[in-house]
Amino acid sequence: MKKKLKISYNAPVVLTFVLLCFLVTLIGLLTGSRSTTLLFSAYRGSVTNPLTYLRLFTHVLGHSGLDHFIGNGMYLLLLGPLLEEKYGSATMLKVILATALVTGVVHCVLWSNTALCGASGVVFAFIVLSSFTAFKEGEIPLSFLLVAILYVGQEVSSGLLIADNVSNLTHIIGGVVGASAGYMLNRK
Repeated sequence: MKKKLKISYNAPVVLTFVLLCFLVTLIGLLTGSRSTTLLFSAYRGSVTNPLTYLRLFTHVLGHSGLDHFIGNGMYLLLLGPLLEEKYGSATMLKVILATALVTGVVHCVLWSNTALCGASGVVFAFIVLSSFTAFKEGEIPLSFLLVAILYVGQEVSSGLLIADNVSNLTHIIGGVVGASAGYMLNRK
């Protein structure tokens, strides 16, 4: 007798995060980006407005369109389940929240006239965190060094040479959060 195959919700935090990003992106498209601007973008606002603090976390859910979401979503779905299996759901939620908060605060402090949205900081946290999976005490994985060199080099050159709406600093900060999490999670 053959066993029936079933679909499992194998990485609840990552899958829920990607699903929320998709729903928020769709709502943003339906509202002409008004919902994204109001609730899912980090920008400097009044310290008395509670939404200012909420947006420091929710900006990672908003995306400027389907292409932006799909680009981030593919990386999240590729790396996230493996990381969630290794480190656990609670840890992955903490990495997502820490990345959101740190990137949101830094953006609001440094830029007063632009908004930040998207999960690319989380993506880069996942990329760098994944390079720590083979980390052993007293060793620095060559994969981590290569990822760091290539990644930081690409972000610095993109930031200096390409005029687009991509927040390269957010990518670097996400990578720093991922590296910090990877170091703390893998030290004995």
